[in-house]
Amino acid sequence: MDRRDFLEVTALGAAAALLPARPRAAKLSPEQVEARARELVAAMTLEEKTTLMAGRLDPKNRPRPGHMFPNPTPGCPRLGIPGFQFMDGPAGVRYEKVATCFPAGIGRGASFDTALEERVGEAIGYEGRALGANLFGGVVVNLLRHPRWGRSQETFGEDPHHLGAMGAAVIRGVQKHMMATAKHYAGNSIENTRGFVDVRMSERTLREIYTPHFKACVDAGVAAIMSAYNKLNGEYCSHNQHLLREILKDDWKFQGLVMSDFGAVHGTVPAIKAGLDLEMPQVKYYGPKLRAAVEDGRVPVAAIDEACLRLVRTMLRFGVFEPANLDRSAVAGPAHAALSRESAEKSFVLLKNERAALPLDPTGVRKLALIGPFASRLNLAGTGSSRMVPPYLVTPEDGIRELAPKVELVSDEGDKPWLAAQAAAGADAALVFVGLTEKDESEGLDRRHLSLSVHHEELILTVAAANPRTIVVLSTGGALATENWIDRVPAALVAWYPGMEGGNALARTLFGLVNPSGKLPMVWPKSEAQLPSFNNFSLMVNYDSWHGYRYCDKKGFEPRFHFGHGLSYTRFAYANMRVKADTTGIRAMVDLTNIGGRPGDEIVFLFIGAPGKVVERAVKELKGFARVTLNPGETRTISF
Repeated sequence: MDRRDFLEVTALGAAAALLPARPRAAKLSPEQVEARARELVAAMTLEEKTTLMAGRLDPKNRPRPGHMFPNPTPGCPRLGIPGFQFMDGPAGVRYEKVATCFPAGIGRGASFDTALEERVGEAIGYEGRALGANLFGGVVVNLLRHPRWGRSQETFGEDPHHLGAMGAAVIRGVQKHMMATAKHYAGNSIENTRGFVDVRMSERTLREIYTPHFKACVDAGVAAIMSAYNKLNGEYCSHNQHLLREILKDDWKFQGLVMSDFGAVHGTVPAIKAGLDLEMPQVKYYGPKLRAAVEDGRVPVAAIDEACLRLVRTMLRFGVFEPANLDRSAVAGPAHAALSRESAEKSFVLLKNERAALPLDPTGVRKLALIGPFASRLNLAGTGSSRMVPPYLVTPEDGIRELAPKVELVSDEGDKPWLAAQAAAGADAALVFVGLTEKDESEGLDRRHLSLSVHHEELILTVAAANPRTIVVLSTGGALATENWIDRVPAALVAWYPGMEGGNALARTLFGLVNPSGKLPMVWPKSEAQLPSFNNFSLMVNYDSWHGYRYCDKKGFEPRFHFGHGLSYTRFAYANMRVKADTTGIRAMVDLTNIGGRPGDEIVFLFIGAPGKVVERAVKELKGFARVTLNPGETRTISF
């Protein structure tokens, strides 16, 4: 369906959504939730309890669960206990050709905008619940230890504080309508060997680097935590009592449920004793095997009751027993489409902009060359749980034609660089759209290297030699090594995987209607030598506290682009930085002024360090960030 036709149809439904909804039952108090949950669990038989604790696939009645229908659990029909309806998707709920496709998580992380991320989460939660799901599995807060990780596009970045803030924001939004799951707990940062690799780390590294962001999600009230595929310090995460029970449930006082990643359970007794409450997506080690383990005394009934209490309590807490009463016609409607576009616009990172290459002037540019495979095809990349099939999509070419109809466009997909150079030679500017695809990085597949393909690098260099105003637009789920070409072009913009409105967002940014404001949520090194080793072939790996900007600082490396790098079409000045201490704590402040000629957003970062420390710590650690909008000449004091 054409985007305009789709939005006209959904606009009618959005108007209907303004009508009063049917009233829902009054929300239960925490005390009422606890009492009712205990009452229901006490009334269940052992068979009903162990059945409640595992997923159920029914491909005959609900084909392709996870694509068109949620992955279900059976519930307990006799007592009126509903099942979970789990739907994946960091970029939106994965109802194909129905739901809004938002930018990939890594792009939304580059916005450093928690208020926007909460709004995105609320839209995702609304759509999921309206379409029949009640448990969203798309809050990925795994730490991006190395950019070759195949699922780097799904998370928000490399820093624990940033991950926690963004994860908590999307959880707050989603849980206005449905339950949210934070995943994959913990130490999950390799794809090729994820099902068996043993990730070894010290307790300090675990507590300070690899779990604080999960703690932030727990503090935000997340409904569920998903255990990871890998082992941690010798135990599968789904069997890891230290992770699930001692840290999560005891230390953090988590009251929600712990579910397995799909097929990540390897035994009945180890999983239930460790604190795993729900096996997904179907029965393998729970169900009859779990019931038998209780009957022969290997598992105490109390462990089953605790797990079922968590499941039922969580459903009651989030109103799953009641119908949603949400209007489906608002799904992927104009409001959510506009939100997807806004999220993309705030995600773009301007890496470089020399000789005023950007923004383009629609009145001054007469001929524009669109080069590369992603000019006329919108690159959404994701596979597995991040794969989205939106109801429509806007390519960069679509967006540019809509925004600048009088500009002559010449296109070349770049299969033969010398022909692309000929097309670019006579244009006022050449836009080269290159990057990665699901064949380079995806769930189950780590990247082989950090660079673009040889062909894409050759395309950039050949076009740049033909047109001095060559602007590179990058599709990627993480950092790229750009040394082979970055000094040969005047401008480069990171578009990540920008969601279904990506073409409109790109056009508005390239032509200056939107001022780019995203910042890199990870280091972009000059080469892989500036990163810790990435071992995705061994049975065991060792992690320490050093990766990303922490590693570069420790080693004294100067990356090509630092964590937090990102240019603007305007300029900002920092002044009068000061720190004040009083009885309430320490406050850091700085005055920020827009000294350029355009309105713009700047992201202010607060890092702390501990020089002269006895225990080794990072040179600096992110402890705060704020997005600030300023008009030309405007000054504002930012306080942390």
